[in-house]
Amino acid sequence: MTEKISFFMKKYQDRIEELLLDVFPSELSDDPTVKAAMYSLLAGGKRIRPVLMYMVAEMLKLDLEDVDDFAAAMEMVHTYSLIHDDLPCMDDDCLRRGKPTCHIAHGEAFALLAGDALLNRAFERVLLAVTKNPKTASAASYFAGNTGILGMIGGQSIDLASEGKKIETGLLCELHEKKTGALINASCLIPYFIYAADKGEDKKLYDLIHRFSAGTGLGFQIKDDLLDVQADEQVLGKSTGKDARDNKSTFVTVFGEKSAQQMLDDTYADVYAALDELSALGFDVTALRQFSDVLQNRVQ
Repeated sequence: MTEKISFFMKKYQDRIEELLLDVFPSELSDDPTVKAAMYSLLAGGKRIRPVLMYMVAEMLKLDLEDVDDFAAAMEMVHTYSLIHDDLPCMDDDCLRRGKPTCHIAHGEAFALLAGDALLNRAFERVLLAVTKNPKTASAASYFAGNTGILGMIGGQSIDLASEGKKIETGLLCELHEKKTGALINASCLIPYFIYAADKGEDKKLYDLIHRFSAGTGLGFQIKDDLLDVQADEQVLGKSTGKDARDNKSTFVTVFGEKSAQQMLDDTYADVYAALDELSALGFDVTALRQFSDVLQNRVQ
């Protein structure tokens, strides 16, 4: 996946990597919590959420500077969620992005603080964006809603409460719409809210971007569940087989591998249909279509 990404997305990845270098004040660089946070933040990763944000922003002809603070904050929230997800009290994982997880490398206490620091600093960054441009207030509110108990944290709560249980399809979908889909959804719609603050509300445009983002989030999770049983651990960069080990309800454990693959194909068919409709409205969706191809066929 990395080679394909670098071919047509290097500018987005380079941009977010540069922003992430100084998310904490330089005078705190030796602080053990900051070291632990930066260890995970700069450990690599596909940067899917900020890349999607930049792609939608460009599709809407926004200046990328309009979403820089949100892109950095989104990746910080995502990284905090991974740090906490790997903790012994959660998934108890020892490998992330091909490296020891944060609590293995820096200790459980500093890993906990590192996640807290990233989350807090992310909201500082979003508030900074609103201070610089009050028209981003709706985008900031949407960011907050999708990262909290109504979004990602709510999904994690359902996930923990469902361990060792077989859950119904509706609850499984809600789990992943929140845990995985909420941040992807926000990444795609934050540019819309910034756009709408200047251009006015456009329900059809909102609905199509939401349809694209919802399918992308669902497809990402289904693919993750498939990779847990199909991927090579060395290529994936994290532990495989852990869903069955932890007796978790996933699209594979609930529906089986063949059905999950069909669900993935159907989901991406709708993603591409949404992109076709956006294209018919005059928007350039070339980058989003290429990126969707990469996500559907990724091996890590």
